[in-house]
Amino acid sequence: MTAGAQTRQRLLRSAGELFRSQGYAATGLNQVVAESGSPKGVLYFHFPGGKAQLAAEAVALTGGDLGARMAAAMAGATDIRGAMTALGDLFAADLEASGYLDGCPVASVALDGGDRSQPVLSACAAVYDAWLAGLANYLNRQGVPDGEAAELAALIFTSLQGALLLARVQRDVAVLRAVTRQLGDLANRAALRQARLK
Repeated sequence: MTAGAQTRQRLLRSAGELFRSQGYAATGLNQVVAESGSPKGVLYFHFPGGKAQLAAEAVALTGGDLGARMAAAMAGATDIRGAMTALGDLFAADLEASGYLDGCPVASVALDGGDRSQPVLSACAAVYDAWLAGLANYLNRQGVPDGEAAELAALIFTSLQGALLLARVQRDVAVLRAVTRQLGDLANRAALRQARLK
């Protein structure tokens, strides 16, 4: 990787971490440059579209990373209940490791002013779509029918987002674990119901 590519990557990673912990509006470009250890003036060279371009690309990068970690967590489980528990454990571990500062890398941007920029909104939507597709595909492979898998994936995703927010505010990950346990039971019932119909 070239020095320029490394600088660009550092800027994206630093921006992603800052957006995740403090939101879009509270994150300044000077802070991103300082956190990344990059020389002043390089940000607009790499991101001529300014903060909106930086946020859109940071969301895509951090959202893609988290999506891959979610897929790996589910793939490592022995059953559908275990997969949902693994998702809860993943989000809980990240939240605890950050001292309850880091929320969802996408929601933190989408809910905090990033929705005023079409590139940022499009990046958030693309990550969410990828996460939903990954969940639906997993559920489908576990025996949940296509249409139901998509609806169940949306329920799982929105429940996780709400539980993550509540856990962050309460500074307690118990709600994440309780919600994913319930989601695991729900998803398991859907798979078993389909298996009985075959």
